[in-house]
Amino acid sequence: MGLELYRIDDRLIHGQVVVGWGQPLDVQFLVLVDDEVAGSEWEQELYRMGVPPEMEVYFESVASAVIRLAAFQADPRVGILLTGDIDTMRRLVLESGGISAINLGGVHHKPGRTQRLRYLFLSKDEEQVLLSLVARGTRVSAQDVPAARPLPLAEVLAGEGNR
Repeated sequence: MGLELYRIDDRLIHGQVVVGWGQPLDVQFLVLVDDEVAGSEWEQELYRMGVPPEMEVYFESVASAVIRLAAFQADPRVGILLTGDIDTMRRLVLESGGISAINLGGVHHKPGRTQRLRYLFLSKDEEQVLLSLVARGTRVSAQDVPAARPLPLAEVLAGEGNR
């Protein structure tokens, strides 16, 4: 068991993660990796309010997640690791060396980003970061919900997901 999904979603913990992914995967814990949230008790309390009591939540900085990643991966329960942005996941992948696949969930509109899928907007710099992770052997795909087909990054960037 352990971590079944490494997801980038700028909404972090919300209904699609807790219910949409949580129920079909039988998720029992979430690991939210965000340096700012890891240092903020009130933000942690806000995120805990969106999680059912039977689901445990861990708040980690990139540095602490790197240290604890192997333990999360070996946990007998099913878990999801979340980051809110591509750079945080990039740092975690490079510093841990222990993540082989990334799911692009909700990455929403910001100035400088181009819409790739209805739930995925990327800047040229973010695309280059993701392509560099693929070149290093990390599988990167986009999938908003478990019932959808995962779209490999190459298909996303080629516009295949919008056909």
